[in-house]
Amino acid sequence: MTGVPASAAGGSPSAKGATSAPDASGAPGDGKQVRGGKLTAAAVDQASLWNIANILTMIRLVLVPGFVALMLADGGYDPAMRAWAWAAFAVAMITDIFDGHLARTYNLVTDFGKIADPIADKAIMGAALICLSGLGDLPWWVTVVILGRELGVTLLRFVVIRYGVIPASRGGKLKTLAQGTAVGMYILALTGALATLRFWVMAVAVVLTVVTGLDYVRQAIVLRRQGIAARRAAAEEAAR
Repeated sequence: MTGVPASAAGGSPSAKGATSAPDASGAPGDGKQVRGGKLTAAAVDQASLWNIANILTMIRLVLVPGFVALMLADGGYDPAMRAWAWAAFAVAMITDIFDGHLARTYNLVTDFGKIADPIADKAIMGAALICLSGLGDLPWWVTVVILGRELGVTLLRFVVIRYGVIPASRGGKLKTLAQGTAVGMYILALTGALATLRFWVMAVAVVLTVVTGLDYVRQAIVLRRQGIAARRAAAEEAAR
Protein backbone atom coordinates (compact mmCIF):
# COMPACT_ATOMS: atom_id res chain seq x y z
CA MET A 1 0.00 0.00 0.00
CA THR A 2 2.95 2.31 0.57
CA GLY A 3 4.38 1.66 -2.88
CA VAL A 4 7.67 0.24 -1.46
CA PRO A 5 8.97 -2.66 -3.65
CA ALA A 6 8.53 -6.08 -2.06
CA SER A 7 12.20 -6.91 -2.65
CA ALA A 8 13.15 -4.02 -0.39
CA ALA A 9 10.70 -5.13 2.29
CA GLY A 10 11.71 -8.79 2.09
CA GLY A 11 8.35 -9.94 0.74
CA SER A 12 7.53 -13.03 -1.28
CA PRO A 13 7.33 -13.23 -5.09
CA SER A 14 3.56 -12.98 -4.85
CA ALA A 15 3.96 -9.80 -2.90
CA LYS A 16 6.16 -8.47 -5.64
CA GLY A 17 3.41 -9.03 -8.15
CA ALA A 18 0.97 -7.27 -5.89
CA THR A 19 3.15 -4.21 -5.66
CA SER A 20 3.79 -3.97 -9.40
CA ALA A 21 0.63 -1.87 -9.77
CA PRO A 22 1.11 1.92 -9.84
CA ASP A 23 1.39 3.65 -6.46
CA ALA A 24 -0.32 6.82 -5.34
CA SER A 25 2.24 8.95 -7.18
CA GLY A 26 1.13 7.45 -10.49
CA ALA A 27 4.41 5.65 -11.21
CA PRO A 28 3.92 3.01 -13.92
CA GLY A 29 3.75 -0.58 -12.77
CA ASP A 30 3.12 -2.58 -15.93
CA GLY A 31 2.74 -2.24 -19.71
CA LYS A 32 -0.84 -1.02 -19.48
CA GLN A 33 0.13 1.87 -17.26
CA VAL A 34 2.99 2.87 -19.58
CA ARG A 35 0.64 2.92 -22.56
CA GLY A 36 -1.79 5.00 -20.55
CA GLY A 37 0.99 7.45 -19.73
CA LYS A 38 1.81 7.80 -23.42
CA LEU A 39 -1.83 8.45 -24.23
CA THR A 40 -2.00 11.09 -21.50
CA ALA A 41 1.15 12.79 -22.81
CA ALA A 42 -0.27 12.75 -26.34
CA ALA A 43 -3.48 14.33 -25.08
CA VAL A 44 -1.50 17.09 -23.36
CA ASP A 45 0.49 17.76 -26.54
CA GLN A 46 -2.71 17.90 -28.57
CA ALA A 47 -4.30 20.31 -26.09
CA SER A 48 -1.27 22.58 -26.36
CA LEU A 49 -2.28 23.34 -29.96
CA TRP A 50 -5.19 25.35 -28.62
CA ASN A 51 -3.12 28.20 -27.25
CA ILE A 52 -3.83 31.88 -27.77
CA ALA A 53 -1.17 32.27 -30.48
CA ASN A 54 -2.60 29.46 -32.61
CA ILE A 55 -6.16 30.67 -32.04
CA LEU A 56 -5.19 34.11 -33.40
CA THR A 57 -3.64 32.41 -36.44
CA MET A 58 -6.85 30.42 -36.99
CA ILE A 59 -8.89 33.62 -36.74
CA ARG A 60 -6.71 35.15 -39.44
CA LEU A 61 -7.31 32.16 -41.70
CA VAL A 62 -11.06 32.34 -41.14
CA LEU A 63 -11.06 36.06 -41.94
CA VAL A 64 -9.74 35.47 -45.47
CA PRO A 65 -12.98 34.24 -47.13
CA GLY A 66 -14.98 36.84 -45.18
CA PHE A 67 -12.64 39.57 -46.36
CA VAL A 68 -12.97 38.46 -50.00
CA ALA A 69 -16.77 38.40 -49.74
CA LEU A 70 -16.80 41.94 -48.34
CA MET A 71 -14.38 43.22 -50.98
CA LEU A 72 -16.43 41.84 -53.86
CA ALA A 73 -19.87 42.68 -52.45
CA ASP A 74 -22.02 44.79 -54.78
CA GLY A 75 -19.42 44.67 -57.51
CA GLY A 76 -16.61 45.73 -55.20
CA TYR A 77 -17.40 49.43 -55.18
CA ASP A 78 -19.67 49.85 -52.16
CA PRO A 79 -17.82 52.21 -49.76
CA ALA A 80 -19.51 50.65 -46.72
CA MET A 81 -18.54 47.11 -47.70
CA ARG A 82 -15.00 48.26 -48.47
CA ALA A 83 -14.83 49.81 -45.00
CA TRP A 84 -15.85 46.48 -43.44
CA ALA A 85 -13.30 44.70 -45.63
CA TRP A 86 -10.66 47.12 -44.35
CA ALA A 87 -11.69 46.29 -40.77
CA ALA A 88 -11.24 42.56 -41.45
CA PHE A 89 -7.87 43.22 -43.07
CA ALA A 90 -6.77 45.40 -40.13
CA VAL A 91 -7.74 42.69 -37.62
CA ALA A 92 -5.74 40.15 -39.62
CA MET A 93 -2.68 42.42 -39.65
CA ILE A 94 -2.95 43.09 -35.90
CA THR A 95 -3.30 39.41 -35.04
CA ASP A 96 -0.25 38.75 -37.21
CA ILE A 97 1.77 41.01 -34.91
CA PHE A 98 0.46 39.56 -31.66
CA ASP A 99 0.41 35.82 -32.38
CA GLY A 100 4.11 35.65 -33.16
CA HIS A 101 4.99 37.81 -30.15
CA LEU A 102 2.86 35.70 -27.80
CA ALA A 103 4.25 32.43 -29.18
CA ARG A 104 7.85 33.52 -28.61
CA THR A 105 7.29 35.26 -25.27
CA TYR A 106 5.26 32.51 -23.60
CA ASN A 107 6.87 29.51 -25.32
CA LEU A 108 3.72 28.68 -27.30
CA VAL A 109 5.54 27.74 -30.51
CA THR A 110 4.04 24.60 -32.10
CA ASP A 111 4.51 22.76 -35.38
CA PHE A 112 1.02 23.87 -36.39
CA GLY A 113 1.90 27.50 -35.75
CA LYS A 114 5.14 27.26 -37.74
CA ILE A 115 3.17 26.07 -40.77
CA ALA A 116 -0.13 27.93 -40.38
CA ASP A 117 1.26 31.37 -39.46
CA PRO A 118 3.10 32.07 -42.76
CA ILE A 119 0.20 30.56 -44.71
CA ALA A 120 -2.23 32.91 -42.98
CA ASP A 121 0.06 35.88 -43.68
CA LYS A 122 0.35 35.11 -47.37
CA ALA A 123 -3.35 34.26 -47.68
CA ILE A 124 -4.74 37.56 -46.39
CA MET A 125 -2.20 39.70 -48.27
CA GLY A 126 -2.57 37.65 -51.44
CA ALA A 127 -6.37 37.83 -51.27
CA ALA A 128 -6.25 41.61 -50.83
CA LEU A 129 -3.83 42.18 -53.72
CA ILE A 130 -5.67 39.87 -56.12
CA CYS A 131 -9.03 41.45 -55.27
CA LEU A 132 -7.64 44.96 -55.76
CA SER A 133 -6.06 44.06 -59.11
CA GLY A 134 -9.18 42.18 -60.20
CA LEU A 135 -11.27 45.28 -59.47
CA GLY A 136 -8.84 47.47 -61.41
CA ASP A 137 -7.71 49.47 -58.38
CA LEU A 138 -4.12 48.20 -58.44
CA PRO A 139 -1.94 47.27 -61.44
CA TRP A 140 -1.39 43.54 -61.80
CA TRP A 141 2.37 43.97 -62.01
CA VAL A 142 2.39 45.28 -58.42
CA THR A 143 0.54 42.18 -57.26
CA VAL A 144 2.92 39.92 -59.19
CA VAL A 145 6.01 41.64 -57.76
CA ILE A 146 4.81 41.49 -54.14
CA LEU A 147 3.44 37.94 -54.23
CA GLY A 148 6.38 36.70 -56.30
CA ARG A 149 8.79 38.09 -53.75
CA GLU A 150 6.91 36.58 -50.79
CA LEU A 151 6.68 33.13 -52.36
CA GLY A 152 10.27 33.31 -53.58
CA VAL A 153 11.65 34.17 -50.15
CA THR A 154 9.61 31.39 -48.56
CA LEU A 155 11.00 28.84 -51.01
CA LEU A 156 14.49 30.24 -50.50
CA ARG A 157 14.22 29.69 -46.75
CA PHE A 158 13.33 26.04 -47.33
CA VAL A 159 16.21 25.56 -49.78
CA VAL A 160 18.89 26.83 -47.40
CA ILE A 161 17.37 25.61 -44.14
CA ARG A 162 19.90 22.74 -44.06
CA TYR A 163 22.61 25.37 -43.62
CA GLY A 164 20.77 27.62 -41.18
CA VAL A 165 17.89 30.06 -40.77
CA ILE A 166 17.73 33.45 -42.48
CA PRO A 167 16.63 35.86 -39.71
CA ALA A 168 13.98 38.50 -40.26
CA SER A 169 15.70 41.80 -40.96
CA ARG A 170 14.69 45.32 -39.95
CA GLY A 171 14.11 46.06 -43.62
CA GLY A 172 11.76 43.08 -43.84
CA LYS A 173 9.72 44.42 -40.95
CA LEU A 174 9.53 47.86 -42.57
CA LYS A 175 8.46 46.17 -45.80
CA THR A 176 5.64 44.36 -44.00
CA LEU A 177 4.48 47.61 -42.38
CA ALA A 178 4.60 49.49 -45.68
CA GLN A 179 2.73 46.74 -47.51
CA GLY A 180 0.02 46.51 -44.86
CA THR A 181 -0.44 50.29 -44.78
CA ALA A 182 -0.50 50.66 -48.55
CA VAL A 183 -2.87 47.77 -49.19
CA GLY A 184 -5.13 48.96 -46.37
CA MET A 185 -5.34 52.42 -47.98
CA TYR A 186 -6.21 50.86 -51.33
CA ILE A 187 -8.96 48.78 -49.76
CA LEU A 188 -10.68 51.93 -48.53
CA ALA A 189 -12.57 54.00 -51.08
CA LEU A 190 -10.27 57.02 -50.82
CA THR A 191 -10.36 60.08 -53.06
CA GLY A 192 -8.45 63.30 -53.50
CA ALA A 193 -5.20 63.83 -51.61
CA LEU A 194 -5.51 60.53 -49.71
CA ALA A 195 -5.77 58.64 -52.99
CA THR A 196 -2.57 60.34 -54.15
CA LEU A 197 -0.87 59.58 -50.83
CA ARG A 198 -1.68 55.88 -51.04
CA PHE A 199 0.01 55.75 -54.46
CA TRP A 200 3.28 56.93 -52.93
CA VAL A 201 2.94 54.64 -49.92
CA MET A 202 2.50 51.71 -52.30
CA ALA A 203 5.54 52.88 -54.28
CA VAL A 204 7.62 52.78 -51.10
CA ALA A 205 6.23 49.33 -50.31
CA VAL A 206 7.18 48.01 -53.77
CA VAL A 207 10.72 49.41 -53.49
CA LEU A 208 11.17 47.84 -50.04
CA THR A 209 9.73 44.58 -51.36
CA VAL A 210 12.31 44.38 -54.15
CA VAL A 211 15.29 45.59 -52.07
CA THR A 212 14.63 43.26 -49.14
CA GLY A 213 13.99 40.39 -51.54
CA LEU A 214 17.41 40.88 -53.12
CA ASP A 215 18.94 41.10 -49.64
CA TYR A 216 17.40 37.73 -48.74
CA VAL A 217 18.96 36.23 -51.87
CA ARG A 218 22.35 37.63 -50.81
CA GLN A 219 21.96 36.23 -47.29
CA ALA A 220 20.95 32.83 -48.68
CA ILE A 221 24.05 32.68 -50.89
CA VAL A 222 26.33 33.66 -47.98
CA LEU A 223 24.64 31.18 -45.64
CA ARG A 224 24.99 28.37 -48.18
CA ARG A 225 28.68 29.10 -48.75
CA GLN A 226 29.36 29.20 -45.01
CA GLY A 227 27.47 25.95 -44.50
CA ILE A 228 29.37 24.17 -47.25
CA ALA A 229 32.70 25.47 -45.91
CA ALA A 230 31.83 24.33 -42.38
CA ARG A 231 30.91 20.85 -43.62
CA ARG A 232 34.13 20.53 -45.57
CA ALA A 233 36.13 21.64 -42.55
CA ALA A 234 34.34 19.11 -40.36
CA ALA A 235 34.95 16.32 -42.90
CA GLU A 236 38.65 17.17 -43.14
CA GLU A 237 38.92 17.22 -39.33
CA ALA A 238 37.23 13.83 -39.08
CA ALA A 239 39.54 12.37 -41.74
CA ARG A 240 42.67 13.25 -39.73
